Amino acid sequence: MFALFAKRKVGFVKLFAALCIASLLPLYPLGTLPTVSAASLVTIDTPAHGDEVEVGTLTVSGQYTEAYNIVLIVNGTEQLPTQTVSEYGEASGVWVAEVDTSRYDGEITLLARGTQSTTRYGVSSPPIRIHVDNPQVTKPVVSIRSPLDGAELKGKSTPIHISVDSRNRIRSVEVRINGGAWQKAAKSGKLYKYNWNTKGLGNKTSSLEARATDEYGNIGRSMTLYASTGTGTHEPITLERQDRAMWIWEKAAYNLFLNPGSRAALQAFADDTATFGSDPITTFYIGVFPYGGVDILEEAPDKVRDFVSWAHVNGYQVHACIAGGTTPPYMGALAPYHEYAVREIEKVINYNIAAAPNERFDGVNVDIEPYILPEFNAEKPSVQLQYLDVLQKMIDRRNTAGIDLPFGPAIPRWFDSSDGAKEITWNGQTKWLSEHVQDLSDYISIMDYRDVADGGVGIIAQAQGELSYANAIGKPNSVVVGVETLDIASSGDPETITFREEGRMYMEAELDKVYASFQGDPAFAGIAMHHYDSIRWLPSTWGPDGHLWRVDPADTEPPSALPGPPLASTAGFQSVELSYGRATDNSDIEHYLIYRGTEPEFPPDEAHVAGSSRNLTYTDTGLLPNTTYYYKVAAMDISGNIGPATSSAASATTATSSTYVRPLIVSEMNVTFNGTRAEVRLEIIDLETGQGVPAAVYGRFTQSGGRYIEMVTNADGLASGSSEALSFPSGEVGFLPQRIVAPGYYWASAYDIRRHITAVWPQR
Repeated sequence: MFALFAKRKVGFVKLFAALCIASLLPLYPLGTLPTVSAASLVTIDTPAHGDEVEVGTLTVSGQYTEAYNIVLIVNGTEQLPTQTVSEYGEASGVWVAEVDTSRYDGEITLLARGTQSTTRYGVSSPPIRIHVDNPQVTKPVVSIRSPLDGAELKGKSTPIHISVDSRNRIRSVEVRINGGAWQKAAKSGKLYKYNWNTKGLGNKTSSLEARATDEYGNIGRSMTLYASTGTGTHEPITLERQDRAMWIWEKAAYNLFLNPGSRAALQAFADDTATFGSDPITTFYIGVFPYGGVDILEEAPDKVRDFVSWAHVNGYQVHACIAGGTTPPYMGALAPYHEYAVREIEKVINYNIAAAPNERFDGVNVDIEPYILPEFNAEKPSVQLQYLDVLQKMIDRRNTAGIDLPFGPAIPRWFDSSDGAKEITWNGQTKWLSEHVQDLSDYISIMDYRDVADGGVGIIAQAQGELSYANAIGKPNSVVVGVETLDIASSGDPETITFREEGRMYMEAELDKVYASFQGDPAFAGIAMHHYDSIRWLPSTWGPDGHLWRVDPADTEPPSALPGPPLASTAGFQSVELSYGRATDNSDIEHYLIYRGTEPEFPPDEAHVAGSSRNLTYTDTGLLPNTTYYYKVAAMDISGNIGPATSSAASATTATSSTYVRPLIVSEMNVTFNGTRAEVRLEIIDLETGQGVPAAVYGRFTQSGGRYIEMVTNADGLASGSSEALSFPSGEVGFLPQRIVAPGYYWASAYDIRRHITAVWPQR
């Protein structure tokens, strides 16, 4: 395998000159790359703020120091991968991304974001704005001029007037009412008009939308307008106890929408109280954001109606789960992106207006997390106020529509106790941020993420403030206590926020304490668990005495084949991006197995498994430069049945490394348990020479362990470290390297020899 690595010793100055000629990077003189320091920094250096750029492929580049996982966020709605160039390992260097400006017209906002090396929280560049003149992709700006939003209509016919501002000739203007078919509007002076026949609608508030299509096929959409006939819709908000609730994000949600067999597994899981001595799950917070190229509420609302009606027939509540309508979702907290968040709740409102009573969502759970933004603390109270403003705008849309749709933000446990959340003056009142949110919302889901019920930092104490305030303002059934089961291997949070290490039986025992403490509290609406995938993967306990949840009776039918071969594309000198279609199953798809080979006809067997993905995409990293890789994909269901792999392979050839960095690998790793703690010992070597490499190894213990550590190898490439104290009588623990940094090297993780090693106790 050593021969696969292409040796290219390119001088640093020559490197950047060559990259400039190729329009991949600006010219950075030797020595201007940032050196390793304690401060994390991400910048955008080219283009410059205010630049006018050409239509086509734009190279955006900047520097990073003590940061990794750099991404480029475009207009708050798209997140692009970057390639990094460095002679100093991953600690510092230059990042590069390519933006296709032919998709944009006018102002483009760029923001680079990475992960801090020490804290593993986010670090961002200042945003820059550039401009491109590209009228052929400009979407028309569409608005409904009359009737006015919230208007009470009289008579049997109402003209709808639409204004359209466009740089291009308009081909058609259409109107949609209550989610029905799009109807053509006619030109009427400077506006367009559609005569709406309101006869027979009765006492109803209707949703009105308009869209315009220009000569190039660009479609612009109005915001929704709500207008009432008769006395309109004025439904009171009915807030029922949600216990027990569970978040279901789009990866699993779209299976439930598009693969009906998935519902049998969900029902079996939700109703199972015997396997772990748990309460039944009665409420689903289900993600409806576009996923896998499908906007489910817009493109297939019939699939959503079918799922929601199924859930209601079987006794479940269903809350639509939305965020800021941006990518990443927390950008929706900022004023320039509020429109995206408002459009998300309008889609839910419009869906409910068009749906039959048994097909309607029972509420909407809103997961915008403004505290992820660096300016949340640095520029207090700017983000806090923008966040409250967007929540109010979203609630105002619900109120104007007049429908019974309880609104419930998910908020962290510390919105009533941290400096970043106290003394927030909004609408003339100074309160804790949590209190403002509770004032304007119907309910909240506290992300009360701790792995113990009792004590000053436990679940009970951390929820008490919100419960007391809800009772003080007279809001019963308005506080849901959320708990975490996710494996947080890549985050900066401590292992104490999740029940991942302790297991399901321990979690249920702690939740029993929460119920005992809050059972008489009028504000307590139950417990919500985050989230379906990770809960399903949570064993009763780790070790030889543990067991996972399984479908009963056992399923032996494998998933279908994928609809076609995967698509593969080069993503730099060490990565390949894959995408593929959705398989189906009589039960549920657990994940997709990614097979990798270096020959077109390689067998899709265990020896060729590169990894797995719950998504319809996969990034294969740690590869060798200038090497062609072949890929096949198969689906695995929740019972472990594997469907047929794609019959033909997709291929991609990695780029040539632009700096002379050598591949290093983990050649040996052993994990042992000494009765108190787990200990890891590993060896890092040069892939070509087999010699040990002095390197910094960052990673965390897994399964029963969760401690994140940094180790430094000696001259022979050897290092060791220990976990937190592990007091359970039985368990299993492994170690997951996450970053390996050494000057002049990169981590060719695809060629690691021994990594998936665990220690189990007691030995049987």
